[in-house]
Amino acid sequence: MISNNLPMTVWPRFTPVADHALLVSFADSISDEASEAVIALDRALALNPPLGYAECVPALINLLIDFDPLLTDHSQICAHVTHLLKLCRTHKNVGQSYEVEICYEDEFAPDLSAVSLTTGLSLDAVVDIHLNGNYQVRMYGFAPGFAYMSGVPSAIQVPRKPVAVRDIPAGSVIIAAQQCLVTTLNMPTGWSIIGRSPTRIFTPNSSTPFLFEVGDTVRFKRIDRAHYERHSKAVALG
Repeated sequence: MISNNLPMTVWPRFTPVADHALLVSFADSISDEASEAVIALDRALALNPPLGYAECVPALINLLIDFDPLLTDHSQICAHVTHLLKLCRTHKNVGQSYEVEICYEDEFAPDLSAVSLTTGLSLDAVVDIHLNGNYQVRMYGFAPGFAYMSGVPSAIQVPRKPVAVRDIPAGSVIIAAQQCLVTTLNMPTGWSIIGRSPTRIFTPNSSTPFLFEVGDTVRFKRIDRAHYERHSKAVALG
């Protein structure tokens, strides 16, 4: 059995979940270091899975490893993870790089003015700062293809709205605190909508349904309305 009587300062922390899963936590609050550790372990498990391994689900500060309890147990998974973590420390985690197009026209960016007012920056300054951010995919969650990215520059970090707005179009580029996301479905959001992208994140490819992998990096590229319309039509036509 795994002991749960570890000091709160000891990381990673291993927590058994039912008889078929192990939660590996690297912090108790969001940080780049914790997320990078999660990503590194996720990739290490994909390359070197333990006996009985079913899947793992990475999040911002932890990772859930699901396994077959008829083939292995928490202690064996813990030992395997501990070994992999030693190897992870000697390898730099490097993901793929992607470019996502974004149009900041008024129709597509209903909250851009509010971000400008909140931060005390001009509209052009908000756009330039957003374009110069270095974004990294930290996790998927909430809805299909929702890639939560860290990296929103501190100068334009704004809190969530007190009330969500309904019927936000797919492709909306939204920010809240240090996170950025491109929506893939029409749905409500309490994040600030600062643009729209024709880049398809949730793809029709059944083998790789999401454009990004956790750990990949993203840069935004500004496009005008005409380019947006052309790209959107091309995507619609497949």
